[in-house]
Amino acid sequence: MLPETAFRMPAEWETHEATWLGWPHELTDWPGKFAPIPWAFAEIVRHLARVERVFLLVESAAAESRAKAVLRKAGADLDMVRFFRIPTDRGWMRDSGPIAVVESPAPTVIPNAPVQFGAEESASGFETVQQIPRRPRSGLARDDSPQENSALLNFVFNGWAKYDDYKKDAKVVSRANAKLKRRVVLPEHKGRRVVLEGGAIDVNGSGTLLTTEECLLSKTQERNPGFTRDDYAEVFRRYFGATNVLWLKRGIAGDDTHGHVDDLARFVDPTTVVTAIEQDPAEDNYAPLQENFALLREMKDQDGRPLRVETLPMPAPVYFAGQRLPASYANFYIANGIVLVPTFNDPADRIALNTLAKLFPARKIVPIYCRDLVLGLGTIHCMTQQLPRID
Repeated sequence: MLPETAFRMPAEWETHEATWLGWPHELTDWPGKFAPIPWAFAEIVRHLARVERVFLLVESAAAESRAKAVLRKAGADLDMVRFFRIPTDRGWMRDSGPIAVVESPAPTVIPNAPVQFGAEESASGFETVQQIPRRPRSGLARDDSPQENSALLNFVFNGWAKYDDYKKDAKVVSRANAKLKRRVVLPEHKGRRVVLEGGAIDVNGSGTLLTTEECLLSKTQERNPGFTRDDYAEVFRRYFGATNVLWLKRGIAGDDTHGHVDDLARFVDPTTVVTAIEQDPAEDNYAPLQENFALLREMKDQDGRPLRVETLPMPAPVYFAGQRLPASYANFYIANGIVLVPTFNDPADRIALNTLAKLFPARKIVPIYCRDLVLGLGTIHCMTQQLPRID
């Protein structure tokens, strides 16, 4: 059994050891528009590698060579990139990658602090996939040292309960951990493994978690048949240390995940949520986003305090070959000292960037052009998964 409230999922703004990414390779994810995609990924790696390590999944040795060539031309610091030769179906690491949890209390947040390696593994009350033998500190390579007081959650990934080609992605955590040698947890509830994607939740690191009814309670793309709000509350408490679950309603138009919250509303500090708002009553997103905004204004944090709620605009609808795409500024990613923000060559880009600059005054706001990337039905947050640093 897990120890009661002993572990928690850190907020994204807490200091990272690294960011997980999967190098793009599946041409059908960007049909007719794949050519610019590796360069868009390279731009993201270039910025991340300035502030933290990048753990980059590639298909093979040949794929690693091709990725390195693109990254060199883009000016990325390859010394800050560690390659993992792990085949993937799509490689959206927010959803198929490892979700890290740490022991309470919260670690100190030090923007742009150097990454530290070399901690020993400590004992854990987790149910684990594997028990890594304790080894002398001097015998650990810098990049392969297990961090004490942390573990990686390996939820079941089933292709968003929609696609059939997910078997490689479902093995990403165990294959990555063959190199990392961390403690890995297989979350269970009611005697069965739990299906969950990282994009379905957002946390403030202090006990409050955001999600949507459309994603987790709908019969469409149903992840865990029969699970109720109470079942999810128990899963979130046990594995994320979340005692306060805030349920929004529907996600945005064009989202093939059926309601991921990371295209919709995000914590930016322990008491502040920024949420997407559509101002055009004729637009498909108008009613659901206004409904979620009204709900957030009535919601409270884990201590019973009202949330501060700020808003982000929506870009004008983005289409490609007649398909509505899930373009949203809420799909930003918070890294060490920076925030990567999707932009769409839209007048609302400026408003979104200025809003996030006010919400993150100590971080550099970095716009990333995503009108090509979003054809893959996700952008920056969907691509990335943070690995928190444990002080």
